[in-house]
Amino acid sequence: MSNTLVISVDAMGGDNAPESVIEGVSRVAAKDKDVFFFLFGDEEQIKKLAETYHLPDDRYKIHHTTDVVKGDAKPSVAVRSGRESSMWKAIMSVRNGYASAVVSAGNTGALMAMSKICLGTLSGIDRPAIAAVLPSMNGPIVALDLGANAECNSQNLVEFAIMGHVLHHILYKTEHPSIGLLNIGSEETKGRDEIREAASVLRGLNDKVNFIGFVEGNDICMGKANVFVSDGFSGNVALKTIEGTSKFITGILRQTAHKSFLAALGFLIARPALLKLRKKIDPRMYNGAMFLGLNGVSVKSHGGADAFAFACAVESAIHMARSNLCDKIKHELKHVMDVDVPDMSREI
Repeated sequence: MSNTLVISVDAMGGDNAPESVIEGVSRVAAKDKDVFFFLFGDEEQIKKLAETYHLPDDRYKIHHTTDVVKGDAKPSVAVRSGRESSMWKAIMSVRNGYASAVVSAGNTGALMAMSKICLGTLSGIDRPAIAAVLPSMNGPIVALDLGANAECNSQNLVEFAIMGHVLHHILYKTEHPSIGLLNIGSEETKGRDEIREAASVLRGLNDKVNFIGFVEGNDICMGKANVFVSDGFSGNVALKTIEGTSKFITGILRQTAHKSFLAALGFLIARPALLKLRKKIDPRMYNGAMFLGLNGVSVKSHGGADAFAFACAVESAIHMARSNLCDKIKHELKHVMDVDVPDMSREI
């Protein structure tokens, strides 16, 4: 197992756990022979499901616990009372060096709080951010923050921009990924003080990062930038709007196809193109939000993820771990910020 990557999985987190979790892990194990899994949760349930989905005995180890973080638990309560939970133990295995990444579909706030406590933040990072990959007309984009920090100062936004820059480069080998700050207009005078201050700093770093200025909500799906940066409140609203629009489009297409014989015939003729569209906008393909800024890889799967979606989240964690994401973020922070920049210490 010298070249084997170890991934820890909270097998009990999520709406469809543990079945969708174990089936998703089995899918990844079938494709990637160099990954070993630590599965945290109820041993009896996990063992039965591993047999059902043909997960080889030599590809996983179960760490038994019956404690689970509830989906509606407040992060502070989860941290105080969840030290024996599958989520906490999975994260701790990364902190203690037994695994290279952790994946959970459980309570987002609890996972962020536990990950921050157990793993700590990288030097130079004030607050971690939730980052995810989204589809666009110009290819996949990275968006952050998507809900970890409802309010941010200019320093946070600059740090998010640098981390997003590194993530897009790692995922897509983009040499100079373009970065846009989400705002209510493209004019320099628009937006809150902290957004305009962050823009001023990023313009001063333009020999290090490719900052293109302010972008608006309608620019996200058009792919005007490779990286979209915002506070967690705005980012989460934008994300949910995009997800809802995707479901709306596929739902309308499905309803229309059953309206009449001619509609069904037209749908049949257009089916190859529509299947490509469905695959491109399928949110399951982009499942797996990363907590950037932590001293370790922690990936959040959507709570309602099916096996296919959970497998995508696990694959994201594997890629992040193999790419040495944390080390590259630390290096880029030092490289980019090792210059004279305006003071960014102002709090909201």
